[in-house]
Amino acid sequence: MLKSLNELLLIVEEFKNQGKKIVTFNGSFDILHAGHIKAFREAKSKGDCLIVFINSDKSVKSYKGEDRPIIPEQDRALMVSAIDGVDYVSLFDESDPRVVLEQIKPHIHCNGLEWGENCVEAKVVKENGGEIHILKQHNGISTSKIIEKILKLHKKE
Repeated sequence: MLKSLNELLLIVEEFKNQGKKIVTFNGSFDILHAGHIKAFREAKSKGDCLIVFINSDKSVKSYKGEDRPIIPEQDRALMVSAIDGVDYVSLFDESDPRVVLEQIKPHIHCNGLEWGENCVEAKVVKENGGEIHILKQHNGISTSKIIEKILKLHKKE
């Protein structure tokens, strides 16, 4: 379910008052694939409420270039929110989620192996009492590889 940051702050406060563990995960999720689904499932297993922060179109363009995203933000948010285990989805305009993580103060923030334990989010998460969980790598599955394969196949036509 797509929520604004202000709506999430109220929801998170209520969950924390009930002693529930908040887990966050972020990304562009431009072309959803099995690796994303496995990551969402693993992230959800770490707590009671999984909030997925999705980079807005503006944000994705800022770090992936003008040709991205391929799928518009509202469609990406709709797809991610339909995935089992994802409780809430929110868009953010920054290139990384530190601003929203500073406000949400998750118990656990999940990140991919490629970013590691010393990811850009680590400092703000740890300063607010949270921890970083590194998700398992799913070899061979990535949006970039999918795009490369589509382009390669398209050139053969």
